[in-house]
Amino acid sequence: MRFYIETYGCTANRSDESIIKGILISKGMGIAEKPEVADVSIILTCTVIGTTEQRMLNRIRKLYNSSRKLIVSGCMASVQPDLIKKVAPAAEILPPDRIGQIYEVIVGKKTEERRISKTSLPRCFDDIRAPISIAEGCIFSCSYCITCKARGKLVSYPKEEIVSTVRDALRGGAKEIQLTSQDLASYGVDKGWSLLELVKDIASLEDEFMIRLGMMNPASVKKRLDEIVSLYSFDKVYKFLHLPVQSGDNEILKKMKRGYTVEEFAEMVDIFRSEYPDITLATDIIVAFPGESEESFQKTVNLIKEIEPDVTNITRFSPRPFTEAKRMKGKIPTDIAKERSRYLSKLCENISLKVNKKYIGKKYRALTIERGKNSTIVARTTNYKPVVLMEKIDIGRFVDVEITGCNVTHLVGKLI
Repeated sequence: MRFYIETYGCTANRSDESIIKGILISKGMGIAEKPEVADVSIILTCTVIGTTEQRMLNRIRKLYNSSRKLIVSGCMASVQPDLIKKVAPAAEILPPDRIGQIYEVIVGKKTEERRISKTSLPRCFDDIRAPISIAEGCIFSCSYCITCKARGKLVSYPKEEIVSTVRDALRGGAKEIQLTSQDLASYGVDKGWSLLELVKDIASLEDEFMIRLGMMNPASVKKRLDEIVSLYSFDKVYKFLHLPVQSGDNEILKKMKRGYTVEEFAEMVDIFRSEYPDITLATDIIVAFPGESEESFQKTVNLIKEIEPDVTNITRFSPRPFTEAKRMKGKIPTDIAKERSRYLSKLCENISLKVNKKYIGKKYRALTIERGKNSTIVARTTNYKPVVLMEKIDIGRFVDVEITGCNVTHLVGKLI
């Protein structure tokens, strides 16, 4: 038997993909390159915003029509099974917390509704980047977020199992370990476990590799700030911080139920930068949240100008089912939402270019991670900046580079 798989959305889905592959390969199944020649097709879905939902439904419909059997997993399988059934009536639906039962679903065995530790499951690591979920679910209920509905309440996985999974990934050739969850900074709060101890144990493994820490909610970070700051003291941890602020207006943050203020966020950024001056900061902004006035939007603009993030992910508000924000009054007209999004995007591009120019002439240790366009190689510096190299070099190598140029999205460098 052969299976075909497509994965969309966040790193958590890519982690789930490695588990699905690991389970099915261990059962003797092979991987098919096209759905038409597979015995079963599997799609891991994302439904974070409305446009993504529609894209997923279109892809599910096409896979359903071209596959002998279709299994739909990912967040849509948890919160929107009715939509899936409309476009793929006979598709099997397997929520993320039950992917350990993927083989049973394929062969038609009865399954149970139970959550298990994903780090105890087989995996297939076929890339130098290994996404590994260290927890499932979230302790927060942000008013706009459908993902917390899809992934449930926080369940942290045992440290020993995570470290064992990392060892397996390294033995399989991985060089970049991507630790991920819905909110990395909340790892262990449900069990009284330490995130610092987990990262310390992983960083102490002897192989030559790097650790990328995933997204952290500022509300969690502020509660264990000293511990989170300490995570970046390890040489094997990329100096990369993904800290989504979402808005620069405190009233909007209250409506979002984010659990922190703009001032607290800015102070956190200052602390990280004072400890690690070269740290790369990525943040997220939701534009046109219900009730966002011109003054509210200007406060967001002012915040971005103040903190100058390396990367800013901008999303126009999209009302999601089962969320409080969907029922909120004060919807922003589409033309205004688009105008604000365009303005902020241009501002953030200018800031990213300004920040990147500061790297020209500097030298870094970097890990080659993938092949780029026009026979180039893309590497990541110790602070996770992407560097495009013209030289021919194998993927998975640690190299010394000098930055010779840049654009908005990446640096350009040469080997030294």
